Amino acid sequence: MTSRSTEKRGWSAVLAMSLAAFALVASEFMPVSLLTPIAAELQITEGQAGQGISVSGAFALVTSLVIAAIAARVERKKLLLCLTLLMIVSGTVVALAPGYPSFMFGRALIGIAIGGFWSLSAATAMRLVPPDQVSRALAIVNGGNALATVIAAPAGSFLGALIGWRGAFFCVVPVATLAAVWLLISLPSFKAERQAGSGNALRLMKQLPVALGMIAVSVFFMGQFMLFTYLRPFLEGVTGVSVSTLSFMLLGLGVAGFVGTFLIERFIGNGLYRTLTVIPLVMAVIAMALVSVGASPVLTALLLGLWGLVATAAPVGWWTWLAQTLPDDAEAGGGLLVAIVQLAIAGGAIIGGLAFDLSGYKATFEFSASVLVAASVLAWLAGRYATEVHLSESNATA
Repeated sequence: MTSRSTEKRGWSAVLAMSLAAFALVASEFMPVSLLTPIAAELQITEGQAGQGISVSGAFALVTSLVIAAIAARVERKKLLLCLTLLMIVSGTVVALAPGYPSFMFGRALIGIAIGGFWSLSAATAMRLVPPDQVSRALAIVNGGNALATVIAAPAGSFLGALIGWRGAFFCVVPVATLAAVWLLISLPSFKAERQAGSGNALRLMKQLPVALGMIAVSVFFMGQFMLFTYLRPFLEGVTGVSVSTLSFMLLGLGVAGFVGTFLIERFIGNGLYRTLTVIPLVMAVIAMALVSVGASPVLTALLLGLWGLVATAAPVGWWTWLAQTLPDDAEAGGGLLVAIVQLAIAGGAIIGGLAFDLSGYKATFEFSASVLVAASVLAWLAGRYATEVHLSESNATA
């Protein structure tokens, strides 16, 4: 095989991984727009239905911490194909679930696929293309993530009304099947390379700047998903929107988030830590505003658009922070960041669901706002410490 055909096959595999990422993220957040019908048919509370996100996050967390050891023993192509097939099994199990336990089992399976895929995706993409094209390959793989973030919730809501929530979940299966076949054809066979220290990402928490940042990002995602997971019951019960209007609102949120990922670079360049501090504050204000004006569809739609604009852009800021803080240990730091974010998503969904079931949406949204304020304070502290370290290093050099 010529070098040109090898490179072409590598880019084809990158596109296949992007499609798999799209299916994964769509599967992960599908319950957000389908909580009400899921709860009604399975005869559970909406808070219990929301735990479908928390259980996938929990299993993704565990998988992200152990997948490196598995990848060192299993050929990478086989492992990625198994994870993609697991996505197909998960969608089928959830779509056919006769009750709550089988529904949660299916959600656990997608969590394993999520944790394994994202932990391996960057290192795999870097092996598929020339070194000077790695950044483009990573952007394409993450493009599937961004696209799913935009359309997963509104598509789930629309499909749920059209063919039922089970049909909406099953729609991911043919997409995942296409991704699996594409990966089978295009992905070359290769083994993971062992790296010293890569198996102990928790060692990075001994560094105070890293610990502050990781705690800040975990608190941020926890606060975000306390609210985001329970948007549908809020919009139906408080705002009083129809399913079609609900889909339109969620689409607006997703589109605003897609735009935000392009706009945030300018703000990051002008002040990374300032941006990371302001974003959760803005989201806290939005959460409290939704409690006050949530009965107005127009104001609610505008607030959700602003939420999407800043919330979806925030991970770009935190990945930039990781690259700046751990330039020589970005792979281990990335694995730790994935694990922490998944834990935070699970925690946010659990706590938000308990608050929603016990005291209603106001308690959930107000708690989300308070947690987001704490995330802002932690980001500010991380920035202040980083500045002090930078100044002391500059003085020592001088």
